[in-house]
Amino acid sequence: MTTTKSRVVYTPSFTDGAEFRIPTFKVLKQDGSLYKGAKAPALDKDKALRIYRTMVTTRILDERMLAAQRQGRLSFYMQCTGEEAAVIGSAAALDDADMIMAQYREQGALAYRGFTIDEFMNQLFGNELDYGKGRQMPVHYGSKKLNYMTISSPLATQIPQATGYAYGQKLAGEGHCTITYFGEGAASEGDFHAALNMAAVQRVPVIFLCRNNGYAISTPAAEQFAADGVAPRAYGYKMDVIRVDGNDVLAMYEATRAARSLAVEYNRPVLIEAMSYRLAAHSSSDDPSGYRSKDEEAVWREKDPILRMRLWLDRKKWWSEDDEKQLQETMRREVLETMKRAQKRPPPPLETLVTDVYDEVPPALAEQFEKLKVHIRRYPDAYPKSAEHAKGGA
Repeated sequence: MTTTKSRVVYTPSFTDGAEFRIPTFKVLKQDGSLYKGAKAPALDKDKALRIYRTMVTTRILDERMLAAQRQGRLSFYMQCTGEEAAVIGSAAALDDADMIMAQYREQGALAYRGFTIDEFMNQLFGNELDYGKGRQMPVHYGSKKLNYMTISSPLATQIPQATGYAYGQKLAGEGHCTITYFGEGAASEGDFHAALNMAAVQRVPVIFLCRNNGYAISTPAAEQFAADGVAPRAYGYKMDVIRVDGNDVLAMYEATRAARSLAVEYNRPVLIEAMSYRLAAHSSSDDPSGYRSKDEEAVWREKDPILRMRLWLDRKKWWSEDDEKQLQETMRREVLETMKRAQKRPPPPLETLVTDVYDEVPPALAEQFEKLKVHIRRYPDAYPKSAEHAKGGA
């Protein structure tokens, strides 16, 4: 049975969905002017500058930490470069009490909510102040106080989790929603389809934001799906959908603001497809020169979302060359100095390896932990950071 009455025909009639051509919502041109007929969202100066400063800060953090990884200071890193507008513009349209469930390239959303450079560095270096106690890979951030669910490595698992969390928000009735971010590669996972179907059937306040950045690691979008991107999939679930220029921060803000209204006021889940480009490598372990050309990258560098917003701010007389210079110098100095402090902090106490899961550490786990300490004391040179914690005992 279907949920609507189907039209009857008397000869075989096939459709392939080609009639569903989804437009792309744009507001801001690359030169900082508005498209004819477009209207800028109601952004006051303070909020606009907060968005811009977060975009610049995220870019600087990414550049510095990738360099740190190349120097052997970090094991791994992932950049948001080129996608700052899609991430930060959307996050700015949310309420701070809304839940964010990220994939792994949304550090800008966390920075916008107030996660400090110190907190970023503590996680990246897994020191004693890291909220995850050194148990996670770098860039797997999380913050309970900022309603940012801790990132997990398995691809797309956050998408159905977002639907479930939003169902709880619907039952609570407090006017909040969940947004979940993912790439177009993750949209090829079964988790994506299960999440959208449940969200549509149960009518929960969730926003699915797909960053279509052109590549699922090295696989181009043209080799991932034959349809017109990810957005048309929403029709299969009778879900509201919009496609947005992901490098246009004003369009991303306005689209997410409107999506949040649908989600919170009417319990209508929404799919947003943000069309952008990953200017950096997939991760510090990737070399994009093996699957895309420098000419292709150059075309997209001309569409830099940060420059686009800066030119808009210039036109409104809200920003100047001196402001830019001061911001760049201040943030570069802060990132570098904070990184040095974080590196010097000791690791989490060794015993935290076996805490937090059980109310009391089970005997079998306690026995394993004692064996671990014996092993570390036997080979202290191999575990220089843990040797001090393992002193004493047998």
